[in-house]
Amino acid sequence: MSELTLFLIRAAFLAILWIFVLSAISVIRSDMFGARVPETARGAAPVPERRKGKAARKPRRGAPTHLVVVEGENPGTRAELADAPLLIGRGSDAAIKLDDDYVSTRHARVAASGDEWFVEDLGSTNGTYVGPVRITQPTTIGLGVQVRVGKTILELRK
Repeated sequence: MSELTLFLIRAAFLAILWIFVLSAISVIRSDMFGARVPETARGAAPVPERRKGKAARKPRRGAPTHLVVVEGENPGTRAELADAPLLIGRGSDAAIKLDDDYVSTRHARVAASGDEWFVEDLGSTNGTYVGPVRITQPTTIGLGVQVRVGKTILELRK
């Protein structure tokens, strides 16, 4: 082989190696600090203005009022369902922020449709489980139904 061919092979190998290293660093950074979300995507409207319509709606009797961490790293952590939809994950924008190594930055979302509550997996690596079943689409949950996200278990409660 000529000296030029050997040099080009070495340069190509070095370039591929650096691309791999930089992409690994990018993945680690986004996993640790979360993806950057532009202000327009976050809903730049002030929080009190968004809640005005929801404050007038009174939940029906016996309906769940909050989501609670039952088991896991942060037991007792809770989020009010009046603030729905609720984001669950390790990211700073999560309503329930979990310090669980098996939880993605934006892992799952709990939202309402009429009088029913749904949990939806947001493409997490380790999945979201309702009871023993891994969910792949929005799934109805009720009072006391256990939702597992990583090693953390959450429930809807009154």
